[in-house]
Amino acid sequence: MAGVSTATVSHVINGTKYVTDDTRKRVQEAIERCEYHPNAHARSLASGRSNMIGLLISDISNPFFPEVVKAIESAAFERGYNVILLNTNYDPERAADYVRRLSELKMAGVALMTSELDSELFHEITRRQVSVVFDSHDLAGDRMGNICVDYAAGIEEAVRHLVSLGHRRIAHIAGASRIPSGVIRREAFLDFMKRYLPDEPEPAVYEGDFRLDGGRRAASEILAAPELPTAVIAANDMMALGALREFRKAGLSIPQDISLVGFDDIAFAALSEPPLTTVCSPRAEIGRRVVETLVAMIEHPEQQGSELRIPTHLITRDSTAPPRK
Repeated sequence: MAGVSTATVSHVINGTKYVTDDTRKRVQEAIERCEYHPNAHARSLASGRSNMIGLLISDISNPFFPEVVKAIESAAFERGYNVILLNTNYDPERAADYVRRLSELKMAGVALMTSELDSELFHEITRRQVSVVFDSHDLAGDRMGNICVDYAAGIEEAVRHLVSLGHRRIAHIAGASRIPSGVIRREAFLDFMKRYLPDEPEPAVYEGDFRLDGGRRAASEILAAPELPTAVIAANDMMALGALREFRKAGLSIPQDISLVGFDDIAFAALSEPPLTTVCSPRAEIGRRVVETLVAMIEHPEQQGSELRIPTHLITRDSTAPPRK
């Protein structure tokens, strides 16, 4: 329709070679009349690279993740990339299958905001020349970057806050032991309890699963114990809210009978009754940094991957108070 070769059309669309103004105008008019749009899949086959970023998360029903996804999608859009979202549901086999699928689809990069993966899978993706950014793994190298939320520092702030209020019997509702970020929080809790309360017995730790029902089950175990703690630190807000619900169902008053601290500062934390004291993981910053790191590796593959720590901070609300005398 424009009376030129396909190569000239390609140069006009991609700006890869000088084309006269008259020719460019004819090509652009033909594009508009034909309502032509470039085939992204064909482009990726021809170039060996797409503008797609794969994003794995653990649990789309946990409000923490949609907030991170929104930040990642926004930052990716600004840089000309699209995002494919996959939910692992905390299932290691499902996560591994998704990782392999993404590498076969020739993603430009992959962001793994999930902990239920074997480290060998990271190397498998990078061998396929795909850049990877992940959360909370002790790996960084060629085409691999690491965004680490400082979970241990956040747990220390929570312990220090409760100890300053006068609490001595503090329990922990831990994340699943097979998930590294849950293990980090559990170990940090035990370490800082020993540091701040060296003369107290080892505190109780109850197994959770990062979900609302996991918090409720752990709270039931706490209620069945011979002696109640005066405060509880949960490894995330969903479990904290589940525990809060169970404690209130049992007739306890929060924080008069038992103080409660969460982790993440999801939107619901400020809306609970009472509003939840929690450690904030800054989702907007996490999302922005993930995309910045990933795009830098995609566009400069010769650069060594880096490790970046994201600081946390405690937000004090009404779910914590001094223990009853």
